[in-house]
Amino acid sequence: MRKLAALILLTVLASLGFAWAKEPKAPEQEERVSQVTKDVENLEKATFAGGCFWCTEAVFQQLKGVSRVTSGYIGGQTVNPTYEQICSGDTGHAEATEIAYDPKEITFAELLEVHFKTHDPTSLNRQGNDVGTQYRSSVFYHTPQQKAAAEEIISELNEQKVYSDPIVTEVVPASEFYVAEAYHQDYYSNNPRQGYCAMVITPKVEKFRKIFADKIREDSVAK
Repeated sequence: MRKLAALILLTVLASLGFAWAKEPKAPEQEERVSQVTKDVENLEKATFAGGCFWCTEAVFQQLKGVSRVTSGYIGGQTVNPTYEQICSGDTGHAEATEIAYDPKEITFAELLEVHFKTHDPTSLNRQGNDVGTQYRSSVFYHTPQQKAAAEEIISELNEQKVYSDPIVTEVVPASEFYVAEAYHQDYYSNNPRQGYCAMVITPKVEKFRKIFADKIREDSVAK
């Protein structure tokens, strides 16, 4: 009876000119996707993976010219994956950070420099004790120019033998980026005394701040 009544109602409304869209996404899914698909005037987008996104987020958030850093998942086949699914390594996604930046203040090449100097690009599918394809080193490019810039810096680093082993960073086109669950966002800022943060992220951030002292934003507070 409910189905029949609903069908009659839809028919009547359609005859009156009402347009019907597909069934809406679950609120959490809608929020997690829409945050990163909005166009922001004068800002460009970069997406990197280099291990745990708690670490990479904490680094890029401190750079001048960076407007927003979002932790999420990219490069896999599962739609709207959860953190638990990502950790299994079965979805194909990488933990990544999507960076909204002002190219007038910081260039993509400078972001690449930070990316390659703040993780190990020669370690396949792992960073330290974090092991799995979800921790792979990647540059997900959004334009042909980003692709060319990434390939150029990798070639230069290999030619100069900056690392003892070849770089294994993948350079691939950006696919759908799914925003990670809310508790992952600003994780280091919100949990600086948590064990992993204190033992892994704090030393990384301190090293980063020394190397890129001239690029640290004034409102960034050292941990």
